[in-house]
Amino acid sequence: MIKNKKNIEDILVILKSLFPETKTALRYSNPFELLIATILSAQCTDKQVNAVTPKLFNLFPTPLKLSKATILEIEELIRPTGFFHNKAKNIKNCSLYLVENYNGIVPNTLEELIKFPGVGRKTANVILGTVFGIPGIVVDTHVIRISNRLKLSENKDPTKIEFDLMNIIPREEWSSFSLRLIFLGRTLCKAQRPLCSKCNLYNLCEYPKE
Repeated sequence: MIKNKKNIEDILVILKSLFPETKTALRYSNPFELLIATILSAQCTDKQVNAVTPKLFNLFPTPLKLSKATILEIEELIRPTGFFHNKAKNIKNCSLYLVENYNGIVPNTLEELIKFPGVGRKTANVILGTVFGIPGIVVDTHVIRISNRLKLSENKDPTKIEFDLMNIIPREEWSSFSLRLIFLGRTLCKAQRPLCSKCNLYNLCEYPKE
């Protein structure tokens, strides 16, 4: 049950006032680069991803060239992003899958994107919303935490939270709403020691009372 559904309009207004601009901090010049950058962003800051992608894309600027890179070459370039063994395999296999099945062109449906190695619903929704303008709820650790604290979802599973939010957020707001929750999580509603007293959502949130 979603307890705070009645306050969703107020929550949307406040989030818009706090974060009027909703643009990913990941740097990219085409859908392929954003796809790879988003894979790298798992459990890593956007700043760190942006620090490694220029050299990666300079050496391997196309899906074909990246698919032919060795795992060791990729690992060495992406090491600072963490979990680089698994990420390197996913990046190589994702590039290969893109070349073999889509001639290097990133598709624009969630159903197709989630078939790619290393790509789940979160990554797919980032690509769809950012590149293709197709609304989607991006559920990361910040969105999970804040959705629970605001009582917009009582689920812990990312997919269930995604559908809970889709049911109460206007479709045209899906992408911007989830980005605003991510920004809120990075600045105020932190996992440890959230700055509740400084948050404009204080009166609409049950977490400070718990």
